[in-house]
Formats: sequence, C-alpha cells, structure tokens
Amino acid sequence: MLTTIEVTIDKTGHLHCVESGQTIKPGRALLTWLEPDTAHEPALMAEAALAQDWLNPEEDAAWAHLQSGK
Repeated sequence: MLTTIEVTIDKTGHLHCVESGQTIKPGRALLTWLEPDTAHEPALMAEAALAQDWLNPEEDAAWAHLQSGK
C-alpha cells in the first residue's frame, strides 16, 4: 500500500513529519522535492515598510467613509 505524508527535512537530512502523530516507517520511499513558494516574497518584504503608511490615524480617517458603522 502506498502512503503519502508531508515531511520537512532538516539541515542534517533527517525527516520530520509535519502532522503530529504520524510516524516515518523504516523502508524505501520516493521523494518529491517541493521548492519554497516565493511568489509572494516581494509583497511580504514590503509589508513592514507599507504598514508605516497604512497604520496611522490619518489613513484611517481618509478611508473611514467606506467602513460601515463608523
């Protein structure tokens, strides 16, 4: 029977199950390498800089007319 589990690989090459309670049994396995998802990386890097402009009272006041209940 084939079983698929998600694992992480540490710097020393050891496998660790992502979901708790799963175990890695001794034996043979096929490994599919998943590249890190870098599609959103530029947005994440810019988030802190943009938050300085977005998270201030003047910005809240400028958009208040679009928020219900305010």
